[in-house]
Amino acid sequence: MKKYHVAVLGATGAVGMQMLESLFEQDFPLASLKLLASERSAGKTITMKGHSYIVEAADEHSFDGVDIVLGAAENNIAKKFIPCAVKAGAVVIDNSSAYRLDENVPLVIPEVNPEAIKEHHGIIANPNCATIIALVACQPLHAYACMKRMVVSTYQAVSGAGVNGLRELDDQIDALRHNQEVFSHTFQHQIAYNLIPQIGSFAENGYTAEEMKMQNEGRKILNQQDLQVNCTCVRVPVYRSHSESIMVEFEKPIDVAKARELIAKGQGVKLVDDPEKASYPMPLSTSDQDLVYVGRIRKDLSGHENALSLWCCGDQIRKGAASNAVQIAKLLIETM
Repeated sequence: MKKYHVAVLGATGAVGMQMLESLFEQDFPLASLKLLASERSAGKTITMKGHSYIVEAADEHSFDGVDIVLGAAENNIAKKFIPCAVKAGAVVIDNSSAYRLDENVPLVIPEVNPEAIKEHHGIIANPNCATIIALVACQPLHAYACMKRMVVSTYQAVSGAGVNGLRELDDQIDALRHNQEVFSHTFQHQIAYNLIPQIGSFAENGYTAEEMKMQNEGRKILNQQDLQVNCTCVRVPVYRSHSESIMVEFEKPIDVAKARELIAKGQGVKLVDDPEKASYPMPLSTSDQDLVYVGRIRKDLSGHENALSLWCCGDQIRKGAASNAVQIAKLLIETM
């Protein structure tokens, strides 16, 4: 089997570290692995599965001889270095939002639109975490009955804000336990024992940037510009795994029994739906693994024809980011 030279840009962050784990978990054929980060992280040693790697400071020459770059850096870093990587001949799978809506860049979820990978010109974008989780959950139903409208509320873990989000929740819980002052740097308000109905900045229409991603990215991924999406995104004091409540309306008839059958056979999903036994998806049960759990499937009661409601949970750092990127990389090497 051919092996590939891989670099991870932003390797020391929460998503970057998970990308390293996912590469080994998914038995990616590595010829070499280069870890790139900021100058302040340069020189650190990271040990993964018995292999030790020294972190290098990223610069415009870091991508010489690299076949695939997994991007886990912020937008400004992505925009600075991804063109350098492409110029050096690498294919970049980028987790930032810098290129997601670029018409020349495919936006890929392997369980949903794997064929789009063939359209790349050196960059493949990884969708937003909440978008990935929602569309993986709904794809078996969409393939059968064609979604036309979604009403979504997300309950997003602090891991969505990276290492700083995880640290801030811990720090605030600790401060409250000791009757100390609580400081908020990463989030707009105290997140410990609280919910914050804002992720991202507000637009003129009253929706946040995070909320618009579900519509804009969903339309691109499904190649369905008339898909209607109404989304409310809420930050919750959960470490990892996003949860989502979804009402989805379809073009064709579909009932609860058929939906459960489709989810049970679906790719990348697990049916967890036994209300009598209090069995349904939860963040605790879906963390540290790559499946999206789906349950609470029921007929919509608000009068919309061919509509169902469901609840899903998925690990934001893994399937919502790092594992999806590595899955894309495995698809990519099938075409190289």
